[in-house]
Amino acid sequence: MLTGIKAVIFDMDGVIIDSEPLWRRAMIQSFIEIGIPFSDEHCRITTGLRFKEVADFWFKKHGITHITVAEFDELVINRLCDLIKQEGKTMKGVIEALQFLKQKNLKIGIGTSSNTKLMNTVVDVLNIRHYFDELCSAEHMTYGKPHPEVYLTCAQKLGINPLNCLVIEDSVNGIIAGKAAQMKVVAIPEDINKNNPKFSIADYSIESLLEIQKF
Repeated sequence: MLTGIKAVIFDMDGVIIDSEPLWRRAMIQSFIEIGIPFSDEHCRITTGLRFKEVADFWFKKHGITHITVAEFDELVINRLCDLIKQEGKTMKGVIEALQFLKQKNLKIGIGTSSNTKLMNTVVDVLNIRHYFDELCSAEHMTYGKPHPEVYLTCAQKLGINPLNCLVIEDSVNGIIAGKAAQMKVVAIPEDINKNNPKFSIADYSIESLLEIQKF
C-alpha cells in the first residue's frame, strides 16, 4: 500500500479523533435550541461537509432567520471544542500509525472539513501536533469535500505530487475528495457503514489505523 507513497494525509473527525459522537451532541443540542428538530440520523445526512454548509442546508430547509449561519457556527464549534477538551480521545491506532509513518520518513498532513479553531484544538488536546508537517482546514477554501481542494492544497504545501499521496478517510464525501485528487484512499468506515457499497470506491478498507503498520 505504501509503495510509491511519499505523504499520508489524514482526515480528522472520525479518523484521528473520536469526535463524531461529540459532534452529534453539539449539533443536536444546538439545533434544538434554535428550533430545529434534530437527531443522530439528521447528523449522518451531511457527514463530511463543512459545518457552515451543514448549517446552511438545515437553515434553508426550516426557514431559520433569527440567527445567522456564522453565529450558529460559532455556537456549535465553541460547544464542540469544550467537549473535546473534556472528553476528546484518539481513535484506535492513531499514535502507532503516526509513529510508524514518521519512521518511514513520510510527510504527514491533515486535510479536514472542520474549521481551523477545531483542528488546532484537536491536535493540541491530543498532543499530536509535532507529528504533522502540514495542517489544512477547508474553512476558508472555495470548496469543501467532496471537492478535492483541501487535499490538493495539503499536497502542495507538503511539496508532494498528489499521485504520491495516500488519504485516510471515514466518509463517502472524503473518499470522493481523495479519489478526485488522484490520491490513493484508505477507508476506515464506522460500523454503520461497514457494508455500504459506496465505500468500495476506496482503494483499501481497514478496521483501524493499527493495520497501517502491516503495509
